[in-house]
Amino acid sequence: MATKKRKTHRGAAKRFRKTASGKFKRGHAMKRHILTKKNASRLRDLKKATLVSQADTASVRRMLPYA
Repeated sequence: MATKKRKTHRGAAKRFRKTASGKFKRGHAMKRHILTKKNASRLRDLKKATLVSQADTASVRRMLPYA
């Protein structure tokens, strides 16, 4: 008897992308509102994508079984 197919977590699919090396990319938080008090260099750094931490990678991989 075959195992059930796992569904992709749609919320995670919108937030994370897999890199060529198998790691996961994510965007930064704190970029949506109250932007006037954050200086330009801080906002510029928040634009760039970064990698999911090693501690969280396993849970992201579970949510995205086919990524």
